Amino acid sequence: MRTKLSNILLIVGLSILLAGAAYFGYRVHVLAKQQQVIKQDYSLANSITFGLFSVDQWRDRVSGVMDQQINGYSITPEQKKQMLLAVEKELHALVAKAVAGIDKPQKSLGGKLKKMAFHALIDSNSLQAQVKPFAKTIVQKVSSPQSQARLKDIASSKINQLENQTYDNTSEADAKVTKYVYQKYHVTDPATFKKAIHNRLGAIWAETIKNTFYMLACVLAALVLWWLMHKRGYLQTTLFVMSLLFAAVLLIVGLTSPVIEVDARIRSFDFMLLGEKVNFENQVLFFQSKSIWGIITTLLNQQKPDAIAVGILILLFIVLLPFIRLTAKGVHMFAQNNKVINYLAFEASKWDMADVMIVGMLMTYIGLNGILKSELGNLNIHNDVLTTTTVNYTSLQPGYFIFAGYVVFELILSYILKRISPPKA
Repeated sequence: MRTKLSNILLIVGLSILLAGAAYFGYRVHVLAKQQQVIKQDYSLANSITFGLFSVDQWRDRVSGVMDQQINGYSITPEQKKQMLLAVEKELHALVAKAVAGIDKPQKSLGGKLKKMAFHALIDSNSLQAQVKPFAKTIVQKVSSPQSQARLKDIASSKINQLENQTYDNTSEADAKVTKYVYQKYHVTDPATFKKAIHNRLGAIWAETIKNTFYMLACVLAALVLWWLMHKRGYLQTTLFVMSLLFAAVLLIVGLTSPVIEVDARIRSFDFMLLGEKVNFENQVLFFQSKSIWGIITTLLNQQKPDAIAVGILILLFIVLLPFIRLTAKGVHMFAQNNKVINYLAFEASKWDMADVMIVGMLMTYIGLNGILKSELGNLNIHNDVLTTTTVNYTSLQPGYFIFAGYVVFELILSYILKRISPPKA
C-alpha cells in the first residue's frame, strides 16, 4: 500500500513538472515563431532589393538632390560680375572679328562700297565703347527673377524627363509591401515602424528566455527528484518512464523551434552628391531563421535528389530514431528480454545522430558567423564621399539549447537505464 501511494504521489508531482515543461516549451515555440514572423516582415520591408539595389530608389533620391539644387540656386553678385566680364569679352571679340572682316581687302566693287559705307557711318572705337553697357543689359536680363525661374523650369523638366526614362518597377512592389506591414503593425512611417518592431522583439525575446529557463528548470527538478529517490528501487520504473516523457518534450520543442538565425545588414549607407547626403538605412542583405524541422522540410521540398536524400537521412537519424529509442527505453522497463527492444534501447545509440547534429550546428554557426563578419567588415567604408556601416546579428536561438538539453538528458537516461536494468545477453 505504501509503495502504491508513493508511486501515485511521485506520478502526480512529476506530472505537474511535466505539464510545466510542456507549457513553457509550447510558449517557447509560439514566441519563437512570432519572432521569426516579425523579423521576416522587417527584413521584407527593409530588403536591399527595395532599397540600395533599387533603381527607383536611387532615381528618387538623386532627383531630390537635383531638384533641391535647382530650386535653391540663384545668381550671386560675384557670379554676375564674372558673367559680365565674360559677356564683355565675347562681345569685344565679336565686334573685333566683324570689323576685321569688313577691313579685309575687297576685290569686288560691292565689297569696296560696303567698306566705305561702314567707315563713313560707324566708328569702330565707339562701337567697342558700347559693348560694356550692352553686356550689362544682357546680364541684367539673364539674372532677373523671371529669367532664372524660366531656366529652373527648363532644368526641372529635363530632370523629370530623365526620371520618367529611369525605372526598374520595384517602387510598386515596395509600396505594396510597405502598406501591408504598416497596416499589420499599425504604424504610418519608417521611424514608428522601427520602434514598434524593436519594442515587440525586445518583449518577445525576454519572454522566450524566461520560458526557456523555466522549461529547463522543470527538467532539472525532475533530475533532482530522481537523485533524491535513486535508492528507492520500487520507484525506479515510474521515475524512468516519466523522465522519458520529459525527454520527448525537450525533443519536440528542440526540433520545431528555430535553432539558428542568420541576419546580415547594412546599418547605414551615406553618399555625398553635390554637397547633399544620399542616405539608406537598415538595409537587410540576408535573413533566415530555421528550426531543425524547417531544415528537413526545406530539403525535402527541393527538386534535387541529393537534397532530398540528405533531408531523408536527417529525418531518419535526427527525428524518427530518437523517438523510437525513447519508446524502446520505456518498453524495456517492462520487457527486458526482448532482443529487438534491447537493441533499440542500447545498441542503436550509435545510429542516433542527435549529438552529431548539435556539434554540426555549432560548427556551422561558428564558421558562418566568421565568414559573415569578415565579408561584412570588407564593406565598411569611411571616407569623404562614401560611408557604410554593416552589422551581423547571426546567432544561435533557444531551440538549439533546448535540443542540446535533450541530448544531454538522453545521455543521462541511457546511463541510468544501464545502471538500473542492464541489457540481457
